[in-house]
Amino acid sequence: AKQVIYFYLPGAMSHLDSFDPKPGTAEQGETAVIDTNIDGVKFSEFFPEMSKIASDFAIIRSMNTQTGAHEQARYLMRTSYKQIASIKHPTMASWVHKVNGQISPTLPPSVQIGNGEGPGYLGAKYAPVPIGSPDRGLENTKSPSYLAETQFDKRMKLSSAFDRQFKTKGGQTTAVQNYDTLYADAIKLLKSEELKAFDIRQEPAEVQKRYGSTRFGQGALLARRLVEYGVQFVEINGGNWDMHNDLRDRFLAVGPELDAAVATLMEDLKTSGLIDSTLVVIATEFGRKPNMNVNAGRDHHPAAYSCLLAGAGIKAGQVYGSTDEEGYYVMEDGVEPGGFNATIAAALGIPHDLEIISPEGRPFKIGNGEAPIEKLLA
Repeated sequence: AKQVIYFYLPGAMSHLDSFDPKPGTAEQGETAVIDTNIDGVKFSEFFPEMSKIASDFAIIRSMNTQTGAHEQARYLMRTSYKQIASIKHPTMASWVHKVNGQISPTLPPSVQIGNGEGPGYLGAKYAPVPIGSPDRGLENTKSPSYLAETQFDKRMKLSSAFDRQFKTKGGQTTAVQNYDTLYADAIKLLKSEELKAFDIRQEPAEVQKRYGSTRFGQGALLARRLVEYGVQFVEINGGNWDMHNDLRDRFLAVGPELDAAVATLMEDLKTSGLIDSTLVVIATEFGRKPNMNVNAGRDHHPAAYSCLLAGAGIKAGQVYGSTDEEGYYVMEDGVEPGGFNATIAAALGIPHDLEIISPEGRPFKIGNGEAPIEKLLA
């Protein structure tokens, strides 16, 4: 794989109501179950389109983690490390940028649609470009009408002159250099024709209609455009999957949106051939308890949850790992966040044992020492 489209589902998606249902048990609740195109493998009713292309995915049903607190679990899932006060670890996008560089000379190596983790100790140079809303793309990209390009260039030279004295007196630290690089890259992007990659309105009307007006649909369309133009890592954050109350009604609001967006994206990636170089990831921070609570919802459950991988570098059409009959615990082939991230790295050709040294001189690995899951790799 050369590029990644990473769907992150904040709030902890219920595995029983998505990709690891338990039909015929009390724990399944009101969520119905449907067949997929893999014999004997079932999804929940909320994913009818993805069930038709289940053979395109490696379905991991044995994810488990060490914390049931959202912030700490999200951090662990995205970085492979526990959240501590003394250091900030980089997100996967920043790590891939550091190791593999960038594909496009003008577009950023990574883009983050919605909230996520930052570059940590790698510094601002490796920060994903943030997008608040996919339908608005990259905002504030045009100079005021009264400011000509020559005036803008003069202002940048003046700013550089102001900085010169500071830099000659010890300001040339790595952090300062990283911000200088970030600023220069931003200006180069603003002057580039490839800025249009961020504008989904340039897609034909029928294409926009296929993806839909939902946040997931627009995010998937923007992600597809960005990888076509050479962005290496696009993360899409969407939906509220923290369903302590009224799970069924709330799942109806987000499940079908994700289902349609992913199915449409996969269809287009296969049609264009980009699926041969693009890894698609669907992840969340932990699962939800099999037993329904008094509010018709499910509470936090770090002992078992599901994630999906598809595309380049992945052996699709399989279910990896399993939980018990009620979905409480992992029974076979458990996978923790570090192993999951090491597998993504391996699909991208990044050695899982490669060390990056932080400014404090501490060595870190992309999977925190865990090895990739070989059975998931093509």
